[in-house]
Amino acid sequence: MSLPDMVDVADKLAYFQAITGLEDPEICTEILAAHGWDLERAVSSFTSTNSESSASAAVDGGGGGGGDDHFDPATRQILDRPEQQENAAPAPSLAWKIITLPISVISGSLGLVSGAVGLGLWAAGGILSYSLGVIGLGSGSGQNAESSARLVSVSAAASEAIDFVSAFERDYGTTRPNFVGEGFMDALQRSRNAFKLLFVYLHSPDHPDTPLFCGRTLCSETIAAFVNENFVSWGGSIRASEGFKMSNSLKASRYPFCAVVMAATNQRIALLQQVEGPKTAEEMLVILQRVLEESSPVLVSARLDAEERRNNVRLREEQDAAYRAALEADQARERQRREEQERLEREAAEAERKRKEEEEARERAAREAAEREAALARMRQEKAMSLGAEPDKGPNVTQVLVRFPTGERKERRFHSSASIQTLYDYVDSLGCLEADGYNLVSNFPRVVYGTEKLSLSLKEAGLHPQASLFVELTS
Repeated sequence: MSLPDMVDVADKLAYFQAITGLEDPEICTEILAAHGWDLERAVSSFTSTNSESSASAAVDGGGGGGGDDHFDPATRQILDRPEQQENAAPAPSLAWKIITLPISVISGSLGLVSGAVGLGLWAAGGILSYSLGVIGLGSGSGQNAESSARLVSVSAAASEAIDFVSAFERDYGTTRPNFVGEGFMDALQRSRNAFKLLFVYLHSPDHPDTPLFCGRTLCSETIAAFVNENFVSWGGSIRASEGFKMSNSLKASRYPFCAVVMAATNQRIALLQQVEGPKTAEEMLVILQRVLEESSPVLVSARLDAEERRNNVRLREEQDAAYRAALEADQARERQRREEQERLEREAAEAERKRKEEEEARERAAREAAEREAALARMRQEKAMSLGAEPDKGPNVTQVLVRFPTGERKERRFHSSASIQTLYDYVDSLGCLEADGYNLVSNFPRVVYGTEKLSLSLKEAGLHPQASLFVELTS
């Protein structure tokens, strides 16, 4: 065999192992050889139960093979040899076996694309076309169209689960585990949220032990009630895409096949128990009870951790709420204090403004009063100067007596030719009156010497040689 042929064989072998999950290179080599090293045919024996090359084997190849009922005759003959059964790994007891889920289970066969690209450009024709068809990226014709129809996306996985539940209930009745109608990863997340283990049942519809196991064990009232109370249940047919992938992930070698798993880390599950082959209801109950008892501390711890996290979150939220309330109260007090301070400042400013206005008014009034006083003083001085010197007694001199409202009396001599205005100027010059408006009045007879008589002389007014007048205020 030339070097290129050896490389081609090695690539096909690696690719076949990557797709099927078979670890024994000798078995993979024999299967490939049985199919003439046609990689597409060999892979189809594992993934295309409805293809022309494997349809008759899936329908008519009864019994004996357990989980390989869906393989074609060449593949089933290799897997059914006694030495392969002897070398098969025994079913694990309760153990924390961590299984990495294939990318195809998580995101819909994307691992096939990366594997096909990694194997080299030699597969770019038929093999790569087949792989792309499996994940729904092919041309949509022929066998690739059928593979594309089986693409497992989130909605397709849920659709498969719903179809399985419907078919299972139709075949075995309503007394059964309550299989969730959603994909495996959603069921796993549901079990995590409920702090329960996930009960997995992989259904091989053509296996001879399947009807008896489902009817008498899985659907017995005891097992159904126990599973429904203590587990989240997920079931899938190995004829469906996700059920087949899970059978590879869980290394299912015999049917009927049940497993108990729980979520571990990202894209990993902890395999707690595998139950392979037919079991009675009593045997199944003992196994499930033991798994539940031994896993109880973990579930309780997970529930307590979750409750502690919730309590911590609630405590933080309460603390945050209390802090926000205290902060809002402090802000309200600070706002109230600031508003009170602003009010006091406004009142102080208003009081200061009023004080200044009053002070200015007082100053203005004092100034005006001073100005008036000064004006009166000047007026009195001017009028006193206009009177001239008091004349001596004589025949042409009139003696005038003036009485003020306060009772004060003033007396002076004037020339008889002096006018009545001269008497007013005399009274003004004395500064004895606070009021501006007044009249000079005589009593007997009463005569008011008002503005119309200011130009009369004393003699003409009948006030010579002497006169007694009093001041009568007018305002």
